Parts: sequence; C-alpha cells; structure tokens
Amino acid sequence: MPDQKKSQSTGWEPFIGPDQRIREFTVKSVLLGVILGLVFSAVTVYLGLRAGLTIAVNIPISIIAMAWFGALSRAGWASRATVLEINTVQTTGAAGESIAAGVIFTLPALFFLGYTLDFTRVFIVALAGGMLGVCYLVPLRRYLIEREHGILPYPEGVACAEVIKSGVRGGAQAARVLWGGVTGFIYKMAMGGMQIWKEVPQYKPKWYPGATLNAEVSPELLGVGYIIGPRTAAVMAAGGFVSWMLINPMIRFFGAGMPITIESGGRLVETTIGQIDDYRILWSRYIRYIGAGAVVAGGLINLARALPTIFHSFRDSLRELGGSSKSSSRKKERTGEDIPLPAVFAGIAAAVVLTWFLLMAVINPGHAFGNLISALLIAVFGFFFATVSSRLVGEIGVSSNPTSGMTIATLMATCLLFLAAGWTGGVYAAVALSIGAVVCICASNAGNVAQALKTGFLLGCTPRKQEYGYMIGAMTSVLVVGLTVLAVNKAYRTTVPMAGDFILPGTARMEKQVVLEGRIHQSYTDPESGDQFFVPQDGGPVLREQPGVGSEKLPAPQARLMATVIDGVLEKKLPWALILMGVALTVTVELCKVRGLPFAVGVYLPMATSMPILAGGLIRHFVDRRKGLKAAGDESGPGMLYASGLIAGGAIAGLLLAAAAGIGAGRDAATGRALTLADKISIGRSWFGGDLFSSDILSILVFAGLCFSLGIIGIHRERSS
Repeated sequence: MPDQKKSQSTGWEPFIGPDQRIREFTVKSVLLGVILGLVFSAVTVYLGLRAGLTIAVNIPISIIAMAWFGALSRAGWASRATVLEINTVQTTGAAGESIAAGVIFTLPALFFLGYTLDFTRVFIVALAGGMLGVCYLVPLRRYLIEREHGILPYPEGVACAEVIKSGVRGGAQAARVLWGGVTGFIYKMAMGGMQIWKEVPQYKPKWYPGATLNAEVSPELLGVGYIIGPRTAAVMAAGGFVSWMLINPMIRFFGAGMPITIESGGRLVETTIGQIDDYRILWSRYIRYIGAGAVVAGGLINLARALPTIFHSFRDSLRELGGSSKSSSRKKERTGEDIPLPAVFAGIAAAVVLTWFLLMAVINPGHAFGNLISALLIAVFGFFFATVSSRLVGEIGVSSNPTSGMTIATLMATCLLFLAAGWTGGVYAAVALSIGAVVCICASNAGNVAQALKTGFLLGCTPRKQEYGYMIGAMTSVLVVGLTVLAVNKAYRTTVPMAGDFILPGTARMEKQVVLEGRIHQSYTDPESGDQFFVPQDGGPVLREQPGVGSEKLPAPQARLMATVIDGVLEKKLPWALILMGVALTVTVELCKVRGLPFAVGVYLPMATSMPILAGGLIRHFVDRRKGLKAAGDESGPGMLYASGLIAGGAIAGLLLAAAAGIGAGRDAATGRALTLADKISIGRSWFGGDLFSSDILSILVFAGLCFSLGIIGIHRERSS
C-alpha cells in the first residue's frame, strides 16, 4: 500500500505520499503520452468539425496506458509502470485534445469570413494559446486545486484518479470501475452506434408552445452529475430550465407574428416565429446570445471573487522565488513544486511575441502599434478566461465547459475596441479572430490542465513534472492539429462548373490570379458563404469551389458562430439587448446568493446536456442521504468508482464512434450514397423498426435502468456493513 503521509501544506493524504519518490516523469511515459496525444488530437479535429463537440480523453488515455504497460510488463520487456507514470501519460496525451478543440472552434471561421487558412497560422496560434494555457495555470494551481479542495469537485479529474488507482489496488474497487466502464461502453455503443434507442428523448407540450424538455441520456453525463453532486447539478439545470421552459416560450408567445428567415431543404424560407416547430432555431437565434452574456457576467463576478486568493498565490510564488524562510518547508515538499515563476513569465512573453509576429508577418503587416495592442489583448483576455475556464471545469467538468461562450465574449470585446479605434477594415476581422482563437485555445487548455492537475493532486504527483509534460504534449500536438484541419478541408472540398448565365454574388471580392488546368483564372471569395469562384480570363464557365470545412460533411457549427459574431459587431448588427439580458440574469441569480457561473452555463448550453447531469446529482443526493454522508460525500465510494467507469466507458465508445464516422464503407446500392463504418453498424432501425428507435419511452426506460444501477451500487457499502 502506498505511503499516504499528509502534505504539510494542505493536510490532504494523496495516494502517493509527499515524502515518497517513485518513477514519474520517464522517457517511456512521456513518449507514449505524445503518441496518444497525436492520435486523439486528430480524432478531436474531425469530431469537432463534424458535430461541434469534443470528448475528454484523459480517462481513455489512462486506460490505454495501463493496458499497454501491463502487456509489456507481462512480456518481460519493461518494468511495471507506476501510478505516477500512468498519470504522466494522461497529462501529456490530453494536451492534444484541448489544443484541437480551441483550433476547430475558431480558425475555420476564416473560411466564412472570406480568407484562407494555412499551416503557419494554425501552428503559431495553437502554439501561443497552448503556452498561455499552461503558464497561467501555474500560479492558479494552489488556489484552484489545493485551497478549493472539497469545494470544486473536478469530476473528470476525480474520475481519472479513481480509474488509475483502481488499476493498482485491484479487488472490489477495480471491479466497480471495470463494471462501470463495461456498462458505459455497451450502453453508448448500443445507443449511439447501433441506434437501438434514441439519444435525446424529448417532450414538447402542445399546451405550452415553445417549451421543450429533453435530455441526452448518456452514461458520461450521468457520471459527471454524480461526481459534481446535487448542488451544482441543480443550479446548472435551473439555467437550462429558464432557457427552454421560460425564455423560449416567451419568445414564441410575444413574437408569434414576427417574420424570420430560416434554412429549409437547402434554401432560405420566409416564415414567422409562431410557425416554427423546431425550437432549437429560437435557441440559436436568441437564447445563445443571452447565454453568452450570462457566461461573461458570471466569469467577471467569479474573477472578482477569486482575485484576493490569486493575489496571494502570486505573492507566495514570488516569496519562494526570493527564498523566503516561510516557504522553505514548502520548497522541500515534492507535491508543492511548480514550474519556476521566471519560466512562467518567459512563456507568457513568448506567446505574446509569437502572436505579434504572426500579425505582422501574415495577417496585418505594416501596422506595428495595432498589432502590439492586439497581442497584449491576448495576454489580458487569456488570463481572465483561463481563470474562468479552470474554475468552471472544477464545477461542471471539461465536457460541459462553455469554451465557445468565452470565445464569443472575447470576440465581442475585441471588436468593440476595434470599433472605438476606427479599425473596421476587412483585415481586422481576421485580426479579431486570431485574438479569439489564441484565447479560446488558452481557455480550453487551462481547463484541461486544471483537470489533469487535480488528478495529480489526488494521486500525489509532482506538479512541476505534470506541467512540463503538458507543455511537451501541447508543443507536439500543434503539428498534427494544423495538418489534420487542412487535410480534411481538402478531402471534402468540391469544385463544380456553374451555368453560363451565372452571376457572381454581390458580396464576392477579388483576391488574386491563379492557374487551374493550364488556364489563368481570377479568384473571388464570398465572405458570407466561404465559397471561392474562379473566373477564366479567356471565357468559359465559372468554377465554384466549396471548402470542405463548412460543407454538409464538416459544417463546423462553432466556427460559423464565431464568424457571425465578428461580422455582427464590426458591421454593428450584434443583438446587444439579448446579451445584456443574459448579464441581468446572472446578476439576479448572484443577488439570490446562488453561484451565477454554473447557472449561466445552463442557460447557454442545450437543456439536453444539463438534465442527465441533474439526474446524476439527484442520485448522489439519494445515496449520501442513505449513508448519512455530508454533501461532499466519499471520493472513493463505490458509487464514485462506478460513475468514473461510466465516464470512461462512454468516452471510449464515443471516440470509437467518431473514428467510425470517418471510415468509408462502400455505397448504398439503392441511393448510391457513400456509406461510412458508422452507417454499417447502425443496425437498430433495420432490426427493430423505426418506431422502436423513435420511442421516447424506451429511451427513458433504458436510462432509468442505468440510473438504478448507479444508485444500487452507490448504496452498496451501507448494505454490506
């Protein structure tokens, strides 16, 4: 059994005691982490462009690492990996996912703004954002991970630690994680892969037009809800309830006769709000902006609340740098070592310089002062949203972190400053997006770093070595992320000749001359659609090229939203009234002595995300009451272990299904449509019929069974005692 001596500074008993030194930051662990990070970053790029979603990969990477090192050990090719080596693998490998998420949510918007995307831009932006995300978390670690221990649950971080510990402990604890993993995997594959039952059952009462109750009945979100507990889960669900059961019906009621233009069947249709049956349209047109304003207000309030402790963290770091006697005992403790503060400041400065270089050399040459201001804005916004993001994932988890909402806030603030300075030329849209992209990657990375550091805190890792591992993972993954984005864009790109009477859109602008098939063409770009048009100089049909990113195969929904925000602010078309409504909502909730940030996230996210989290939180409440536990519960109880397994199994299945969606599997004999491996395994409809698959009742019953299993295992200790 590992030495669980208490840390002198925190009083916490980690799995590996602070005085015990075992293998941790080794070549084999870092190398495996880098390899897995490259693989998962490529998968994340495709999944994010396809559906606008990402999946936390810390737990799958940990399980793969344990299996790989276990196999090498049994074959006699390597010694058995330690707990801390496994943690090094997941820390290093997880960096790629957060880098990829930040890139795909922002940079593809260049296509929609009428610009091209090249490898240099992706590489520098990803590198700068990745460096900022790690550097900003170093001085925040003690506040978020140590001082807030027991307050911020960090669900995926706790789950990852339990999965790794179970691999060492074995016995009943490992069995509970294993059963949770198997259950979550089978459940997710049957639902999302075979499509035997619906993923999102919903109820739209006819007697209450505009209202929607729905839930994504996934094992991962149920497990996250159990870990974060009933309080945060309920506050988050309350935000979703306000969006979908109050604001949406109000829009439907008061604006029933208001005209609105929607897309239907590939064309624009004029209708009224009262005739819309898909209420997601109202959410995307109105509530998303309200939610963005709510998230910004919640972030500002949260930052103000945390500033005193952040100041103390910086002061302690400066004291250690000066060798203060008060911190001498702290410096001797392995579990309190961070990257030296001079290295942190150097990393921040390097990120700012990299961004300034990109603006000067590629995006906006000849404007040194404006580019310097833009680079400094990145440093300011990056610190703010790194703080917000890292605390948010502590409350609701990585999977529910509204990184896009923070990016929207950054873009709005940046564009407003540009308007005030008179910087409204077309190039400043690309400058604003570059700022937003770096901040988005920084926030995404910071949240993931915090989750990994929480795992390390529970296991007894050396923070400095984790931070170095994450930095290595970030530096290596930026290569694959950029190449993957460009590769999938090229793979799904289509070029078609237009009719002889085709007229270029009025919004298209001339760029440069190119040679296609031995003929000189003048290229034009339409910023509204992202399409390129090539007009031959010697006559002939105009060629229309649609980039793969933004097409039906890779819609890139988050990036399209970013382009809409930039265009809306610079062209003075952004609905500020909706954003201010969101600010007022968060302030009202705070005045009621309720933490506004989880509530704001609930307003911003679809209700389908918050409802299964609420279910997990209610089950946790039931289990804790049966056991007579406090709200914090037991971090190593059977329910926590089983919930961790559900998250792991569901995440692994989700990654496999994402990969299957990109593997070709022939064509449909009847329609000629190209099929993927995901289409081949979705046999539920053909086996059981469409009526069964479309049944909301079946979906709810199956999910209820999953909830029941979590509750039974959660109270098992009481029954056995």
